[in-house]
Amino acid sequence: MFSLTQTTSRQKEILEVVFRNGWDYMRGLLTGGKAGQPQLPPPEILRNIMIDLGPVYVKMGQLLSTRPDVLSPKYIQALSSLQAQVPPVSWAEISPLIRQELGQPIESVFQSINPVAIAAGSIAQTHKGVLLNGQVVALKVQRPGIEKIVAQDTALLKGVAELVSLTDFGSEFDFVGLAEEFSTALAAELDFTKEAHNTDQLRQNMSQSRWFAADQLFIPGIYWECTSTKLLVLDWLDGKPLLEATLKVPELGKDAIAVRHETTTLLFRVFFQQLFVDGFFHADPHPGNIFYLDNGKVALLDFGMVGRIDPRTQQTLTEILLAIADLDARRCAQLTIELSDSEQPANLSKLENDYTRLLRKYYNVNLDDTNFSEVFYELLQTARENNLKIPSNLGLYAKAIANLEGVARTFDPQINLLDELKPLTIDLFQSQLFGENPLQALLRTALDLKSLSFQSPRLLELLLERITTENLTWNLSLKDLEPLRRSVDDSANRLSFSIVVGSLIMGAAIISTKAQTSQLSFVSNALFAAASFLGLWLIISILRSGRLR
Repeated sequence: MFSLTQTTSRQKEILEVVFRNGWDYMRGLLTGGKAGQPQLPPPEILRNIMIDLGPVYVKMGQLLSTRPDVLSPKYIQALSSLQAQVPPVSWAEISPLIRQELGQPIESVFQSINPVAIAAGSIAQTHKGVLLNGQVVALKVQRPGIEKIVAQDTALLKGVAELVSLTDFGSEFDFVGLAEEFSTALAAELDFTKEAHNTDQLRQNMSQSRWFAADQLFIPGIYWECTSTKLLVLDWLDGKPLLEATLKVPELGKDAIAVRHETTTLLFRVFFQQLFVDGFFHADPHPGNIFYLDNGKVALLDFGMVGRIDPRTQQTLTEILLAIADLDARRCAQLTIELSDSEQPANLSKLENDYTRLLRKYYNVNLDDTNFSEVFYELLQTARENNLKIPSNLGLYAKAIANLEGVARTFDPQINLLDELKPLTIDLFQSQLFGENPLQALLRTALDLKSLSFQSPRLLELLLERITTENLTWNLSLKDLEPLRRSVDDSANRLSFSIVVGSLIMGAAIISTKAQTSQLSFVSNALFAAASFLGLWLIISILRSGRLR
């Protein structure tokens, strides 16, 4: 186990932050104290602690914001917008790293690079550059020394997870597995080639759609000849983050309200295709990752965090969308059970009742005032309280929906997620039912019916032949029949036992009335003793079974 009591400069720095923010429970863990019942600080304080601790803990907070099976909605909301507040690294430190990743002098690839970073994050910072051919590009450069910090902090996190797993609270969740998952996710973000591959795949997936005009969406291209593990070179974006953009309404010939509505509708449809058709989606669409370009297009960037959903889960989530829109608690309960990795709970009615109480507060609420992501988080929280294990990838799904809905409502307060997505879900169901070509689906069904019509007479003949020759065997399995059989056997045995005891008592009584010799009196007394012993045994067995009533 990683020692939490060892003295390192990094641990001293972490202890100072924890002490300063007053998190007594974590202070006890880090100093080797007793790991009692966890006491999380308020959501805002936890958020500030992670910001103060630096890049690794910011990333951990972002990961935890995708786990409604671990944290309550208040913590999820506080951590969802978590961003590191770090100053950029100087050009003197960045330029050697760029030269090292290029494997040649910077002047051999770029005409110029602006030494002042235009953006700085927890893992990397971005510079504007110009290639030798005049193409303007963005350079995402990894912060020097970040690997060492990541190694130290992930080792410490694993040690804390091992300690927490020894508590009663830790036994409820796989914190060691969560720490491993976080370490893997962070290692993936340190490899920019993976982000580059994600970007290419998203661009290919979004190149065509029946729900939106693909030319209105821009995903930057990757310059692979300049890209490496620590350096990512991609198209430069002329525009601003969506919530900071000034809409060029006169040039577009539309009023601002129409432009905002079209933009948010486009975003909803783009992410609907990612989530429910492609199954590969941008998992972090916060305001800084959605740009409004000067030419009126919408751009997505930063694909370091992506999610994947299998077709079965896609279909179930689509049905949950409609069930929430219809406020159908019973259907929500059924779909949640289908979605979970757990067996069906023993008390299904309790889950339905919990969902009914949850959705009841939305019965008289206008759809415009309904926050879908909040409802979905509450559904997951209720499922957890009913001991349902929800797949971890649904956390990324919920985070993507929450971030998207938050950005859209800020940009266009009149928009409603359910109003926008309901027609798309109906169209998706029709597509799943009839396929892209209804005539082709009809012909395929006709061929299946034709094949069935040819096979049916032979199958019916075989069935009748087995019935007439008495070769037909029925294999029936009735659930919970064995406990019923044992109960009937116990009742029959006790009834027989009671009859025997009664017979002994009656026999003893008859003999005793006509007992004229000492031998008959002895037999009568023996029968009474045997009957009393057996009767007492029967009463004790009934009492021990707990079924006296």
